[in-house]
Amino acid sequence: MSLSGGSGTEQGVSVSPAIAKNLLQQFADELLEATETLVPVAPLRTRLEGMDVADAYGIQDAQLRHHLATGRVLAGRKVGLTSPAMQAQLGVDSPDFGFFFEDMVYGDGARIPAAGFIAPKVEPEFGFVLKETLAGPGVSVEQARDAIGEVYAAIEIIDSRISNWDIALVDTVADNASCGAIAVGSTPLNVDVADLASVACALVIDGHPAESGTGAAVMGDPVAPLAWLANVLGEQGVALEAGQLVLPGSFTRALPVVADSTATADFGDLGSLTIHFT
Repeated sequence: MSLSGGSGTEQGVSVSPAIAKNLLQQFADELLEATETLVPVAPLRTRLEGMDVADAYGIQDAQLRHHLATGRVLAGRKVGLTSPAMQAQLGVDSPDFGFFFEDMVYGDGARIPAAGFIAPKVEPEFGFVLKETLAGPGVSVEQARDAIGEVYAAIEIIDSRISNWDIALVDTVADNASCGAIAVGSTPLNVDVADLASVACALVIDGHPAESGTGAAVMGDPVAPLAWLANVLGEQGVALEAGQLVLPGSFTRALPVVADSTATADFGDLGSLTIHFT
C-alpha cells in the first residue's frame, strides 16, 4: 500500500499502516455482511487513502476464504472489464477477476428472484468449461485455448455491494469483481474455439435487442482473458482446475434488470440462453 494517494477520483482518509490493515479486514467483513443483508456499503476508496489493487484482492480473498470455510463449493472464476465498452462504462483501464460458487449458478430458463440482488445488471458472455488444469505463470493463449473443453452461452448477473454502483477499480475488485450470479446454457455451442473472436452475440432484454458485439470485443480474443487469469492466479500459487467454469468477459455493456425482466444472450444459429427475473 502506498499512502501517498488514492485509487479513484476521491481520496480516502490517511491512516497508519497498522490501522490500514485493520480497515482492510473491516472492509471484507462489511462486504460479507452486505452480501447477506443486501444493504450496500460506502465506496471503499473514499475511506482509505492509497488503497491499491493488491489491497483490494486481499479483501476479496478474505471473503473467498470465509465462504469456503462455511462449506460453499467453488464452481469457477470470472474475468471482468475485458471489453472497451465495460471499461468505459466503469471508468477503468484494466481487467479484474472474481469467483463464484455452485449455489450461484443458474441454468437456461431459470427464474431468478430480482429481490436477491441490490441493483443487478446482465452481461452476455461465453462460458468455458476446462478439460485441463491451467497453472501459470507462463500460460500462453494457445495453451489456454487447448485447455477449453466446451463453450457455453452464459450470462453474468453483476451486482454491487458498493452504494449506487459508485465504483473505481479497487472497489469492484474488493467486491468480488461485482459478481452476483451466473447463468449457463444447457447445451454447448457448436463452435470451434479457434473462431471465438468472430462469434457475434446480442443481449436481448424483454424481447428487444439492446446491445451486440463479437468475441473480438473481449480483449481481442476471448481466450486471452483465460490465459491472463491463469497467469495472475499462478503467481499466487492457484491453478484453474479441470472441470471449472470460467467466464472471460462481456461482449457488451451491462444493462440493468428488474423484476419481470427477461434477458437473453443470443448467439444466433449457435444457440441462446434466456433467464427470467421474478
